[in-house]
Amino acid sequence: MDDDLDSMDRDMLTAEVKKLRAGIRAHRDTTGHDLCWHHPDLWDLLPEKTEPSIAVPPWPKFMRGCIRYRQSLDEQAPGAPVHDKEFNG
Repeated sequence: MDDDLDSMDRDMLTAEVKKLRAGIRAHRDTTGHDLCWHHPDLWDLLPEKTEPSIAVPPWPKFMRGCIRYRQSLDEQAPGAPVHDKEFNG
């Protein structure tokens, strides 16, 4: 799956690492309502191009997952500032 790395020289590998780090940082630095979104840009950093096969839960289960995710943020980042803005699409 990662055979492309074998043919890369040092400069190409360095460029690849920088590209991947930039993608990880962009995902890490997501905040506010953007935390809840699908992030195909992160998957696009992989060399294999596939159409992700995602399954979407029904609304009640999806919303319970959103609530649990928000609760986990309270537990894992209790001092995080509050982003008190409505989502405006």
